Amino acid sequence: MKTLFRNLALILAAALCIPTLSAQAPPAQPTPPKAPASPSQTLLDNWNEIGRKLIAMAEDFPEDKYDFKPNPVQRSFAEQLLHAAGGNYFFINPVKGLKPPSNDPKRADYATKAQVVAFVKKSFADGAELIKSKGDAGMNDLFVDPFGNQQSRFNEGAWTLIEHSGEHYGQLVVYYRVAGLVPPESRPKK
Repeated sequence: MKTLFRNLALILAAALCIPTLSAQAPPAQPTPPKAPASPSQTLLDNWNEIGRKLIAMAEDFPEDKYDFKPNPVQRSFAEQLLHAAGGNYFFINPVKGLKPPSNDPKRADYATKAQVVAFVKKSFADGAELIKSKGDAGMNDLFVDPFGNQQSRFNEGAWTLIEHSGEHYGQLVVYYRVAGLVPPESRPKK
């Protein structure tokens, strides 16, 4: 019994010393945080990300459901894509000194899935190219916002269209679900 108590006392003493010994080890040097991306790179990354999501949906959704509407008064799936992508030109064109579109692109002008996909890709590619051309130095350049007839900063216009596309992305997720499909972003990753 004496031996048992002596061994327990030694184990307890060792257990109390271990934290003290490890506390005296020199601390590991933390890795410094990565520097943030530049403002134009952050804008470009976000523009490309929402574009990627909408392009994935445009490519994935079955062509025979492109005219699907959850409710008769809503836009069809294809019309939602055309509206979101067409909206980009209400920003791109004025920044380039061009007239903004007069309306949404017409479904009749983009009758096939391939035509809709190509238009969505082009609108986001055109916006990405514009953002790259502006760089950080052009983030505060002014253009006339066609909706407010007022001057706006370039970066504000781009962020507005990113948010607009995000709203339509959310609506298209509902279209997927109502049609009994799973959106690409909601599927398990391979």
